[in-house]
Amino acid sequence: MKVHFIAIGGSAMHNLAIALSRKGIEVSGSDDEIFEPSRSRLFNQGILPENMGWNAEGIDTSLDAVILGMHARKDNPELLKAKSLKIPIYSYPEYLYEESKSKKRIVIGGSHGKTTITSMLLHVCKKESVNVDYMVGAQLEGYDCMVRLTDEADFMILEGDEYLSSPIDRRPKFHLYKPDVALISGIAWDHINVFPTFENYISQFDVFCSVIKEGGHLVYNLEDSEVNKLGDKYRGRLQVQGYGVPIFETLDEGTMVMYNAKSYPMKIFGSHNLQNMMGAMHLAAHLGISNNDFLNAMADFTGAGKRLQKVIEKDSFVMFNDFAHSPSKLKATTNAVREQYGTRKIIACMELHTFSSLRKDFLPFYKGCMEAADHALVYFSPEVVKHKKLDHLTVDEVQKSFGGHVIVKNNTEDVLRFIRALNHENTVLLMMSSGDFDGIDYDLLGEELIG
Repeated sequence: MKVHFIAIGGSAMHNLAIALSRKGIEVSGSDDEIFEPSRSRLFNQGILPENMGWNAEGIDTSLDAVILGMHARKDNPELLKAKSLKIPIYSYPEYLYEESKSKKRIVIGGSHGKTTITSMLLHVCKKESVNVDYMVGAQLEGYDCMVRLTDEADFMILEGDEYLSSPIDRRPKFHLYKPDVALISGIAWDHINVFPTFENYISQFDVFCSVIKEGGHLVYNLEDSEVNKLGDKYRGRLQVQGYGVPIFETLDEGTMVMYNAKSYPMKIFGSHNLQNMMGAMHLAAHLGISNNDFLNAMADFTGAGKRLQKVIEKDSFVMFNDFAHSPSKLKATTNAVREQYGTRKIIACMELHTFSSLRKDFLPFYKGCMEAADHALVYFSPEVVKHKKLDHLTVDEVQKSFGGHVIVKNNTEDVLRFIRALNHENTVLLMMSSGDFDGIDYDLLGEELIG
């Protein structure tokens, strides 16, 4: 087999390229730019393109397939050549489906919690020695590649992203996986550049449910009203299983969960994390893992990458880094820290970084999302707004949208001044972004604040 990747450097694409190479497939690829860590990972696997740029001459009939990344354009010369030669062209999710057609597919969907639930499931599978293939959308600790494809595994676990599949395939990725078992964690409007109305966005999850195999299983969050409607709609065609937040007690170091008259100590905390865990538990049952074994195996799980990731802790100060960027994620993460550290002062800093979050018509959805924090700051970069070709934003417009006591800054030095000026005794500092606050080094900041 020979497979060529157009736009091989993407965060998802390079992981799939590495997985196929490890499976013994001859992999080639191209891109106009490749950044770290993709560059080093491709180099270490021996599949980093020798030259940057597109080369139509490298596309010939010896290729069995071309995989097209979102970063490429419709008029990409390699894509046009592949079309002219009638070489099969796949999007990333299409190829994952082709590789897993003979397996039982478990797909985790939802506007938030997908990566956490997927990582919980993989954590338990590893501890229980259950052989699975997988695809995860974020880098997890302990894994050097977030795609695994083998001939031996009977199961494929897929994080089901609702974003578009490729430049020439406008279907959401999770519509292409045709799961045997699916989970929906929650629905909160996102990707408004692609899904212009909330109704249009919700309909994507309805389609997702419709492609679950007849008689298959839908695991869904009972505490989300939109997801609940889908559970009711597909009851009968599918076997449905609802879940919610379990009974729990907050501990100094984590949580004690009570389930089926037993107590299970956990390192994770926050209602939304525990809710995610219950969803993952019901998925694990389809892998032959009992609820009791699942909960015992979760005892040492500390979280998914950049999801309430502890940066530093000393005496009465702790600092977390979190990926939260949408209104629902921001509110859930801030509330989780408040639940766990009820007597401490909470300092929450959030960066508006995604296309949706920087849209003036989307900003009002952030109203009240940071109420659980004692001190709340929102940062945005005017340069990022300009780069994304969005309408000019002012500090006052952002502050009005968030409301309450939120302070807004558009310069990272002002963010640092705000943090440094506060007393950090008996405090939790929460840094939330899908970016990096324009280069703030969390480790150095944490060391400075405890120094």
